[in-house]
Amino acid sequence: MSSLDPMALHRRTLLLMPLALAACGFTPAYGPQGPARGLMGRVRIDDPSSKDAFDLVERLEERLGRAQVVRYDLSYTITTQPVGVGITPASDITRYNLTGAIDWTLTDRESGARVAGGRVESFTSWSATGSTVAGLAAEEDAHRRLMHILADQIVMRIVASSASWAE
Repeated sequence: MSSLDPMALHRRTLLLMPLALAACGFTPAYGPQGPARGLMGRVRIDDPSSKDAFDLVERLEERLGRAQVVRYDLSYTITTQPVGVGITPASDITRYNLTGAIDWTLTDRESGARVAGGRVESFTSWSATGSTVAGLAAEEDAHRRLMHILADQIVMRIVASSASWAE
């Protein structure tokens, strides 16, 4: 076997990668010493006041756990806007983009200090062709998917910043 064999090189890379990550100080976020471990079940998310908010909170709780011993409060403001993007010559809209943004803040309950926050944005689409019922179901699904995308972005940013402030 040649030392330039692509498969052998690939295997060596995979075997050496954990050593390289350990050498650079990499710690898995949810590992025993990971910064995000202290977030699970400790974030109280504002109560939902709309279907979009309900879907957002549901996804955030899937990712962060339902608050048991609250240390942090997460507040948010949701903005969505449907935009017709597929228009026929007869001016019928056949496709929509749903854009969304969430401004969020994570606050330490003890000190009242803002420990993380920002704005996340994304979009998703749905087809408006077919029956009215199918169009409404597709729109509802687009809203749910958008809230999941935005919730995942919020969790990613919280976890990424948690090394500097989480216990």
